[in-house]
This record gives sequence, C-alpha cells and structure tokens, in this order.
Amino acid sequence: MSTLEIDGGYGGIRFSACHFIPRHEKCSRLHGHSYIVRLRLEGDIGEDGMIMDFVVLKKKLKEMIDEFDHAVLLPADSDIVNITEEGQDVNVECLGKRYMFPRMDVRLLPVPTTTAEEMSKMMALRMVREVEIPANVRTLSIGLDEERGQTAWYTVNIHA
Repeated sequence: MSTLEIDGGYGGIRFSACHFIPRHEKCSRLHGHSYIVRLRLEGDIGEDGMIMDFVVLKKKLKEMIDEFDHAVLLPADSDIVNITEEGQDVNVECLGKRYMFPRMDVRLLPVPTTTAEEMSKMMALRMVREVEIPANVRTLSIGLDEERGQTAWYTVNIHA
C-alpha cells in the first residue's frame, strides 16, 4: 500500500476564520485561527502510476476552503447554539452570550460544534461525496491544523 499526501502549509491550502467552542474554558470566547488543511490517501498505485491525481484533490480542497476563508463559522447542528436569521443578520445565542453577524460573513456548517475534529470529519466526508475516488484508494484522511503542531485528523474507509 502507498500513501499520497498534500500538505496545505506548502500548497497554499489554508484559510482564516473565527469560531467559538461552547462550554470550553478558554475557547468559548469568539476567536480565530489560520487553519491549514492536509489530505492523505492510502491505496495501491494504479495503472497510471498514481494513487490519484493531485490536481483533482487540490482543486476540490481549494474550492472548499474558499467558502470558509475570512468567515464566522457556526455549528448548524448544535443543540446549545441557537442560530436565527433576520433579514441580513444572523443572531446567535449560546449559554447567555449573544452575537449578531452580517449574513454574508457567516458560514453555517453541518456540525454539532466547530472543533478541528468535527470540521476535519465534515471536510473528509464531503471530499468522498463530491470527488470521484478511484477503486485503488482505501482511505482518505483530512487533517486540520489550528496551529502548527496541533492537527485533528479524520479518516474515511473507502474501498477496503
């Protein structure tokens, strides 16, 4: 089995965004990160001499991160973050805190919380859904750095 890896730190696959993590002592305050996205495929080398074409993967990753860049990331599937939209505003209430953001600055993510773990899972599942993965690929993993040396990974088994 072989491995293909894309390091977004070198490949320019990075984005800046803000979020908060309810019930966390420090991270419950609104704050931001300069995220770096990493991708890893494991599988067999195909007839074309590759596990998969880097270009296809990088294009999809860049498309995804362009949606998140310089945005407020909110967990649409949270049971404690109450999000309502009124005209061009997004109102957020969570554990006694209230925020109001311009709708154009907000991205509602299909996650229960905007941790690096949940966002890497969301991104990995989306890659598998939206990209045609060759039969020789066994796993796809997405790593999301909140800062250097602090990466959350999620792996999807594809063709085991």
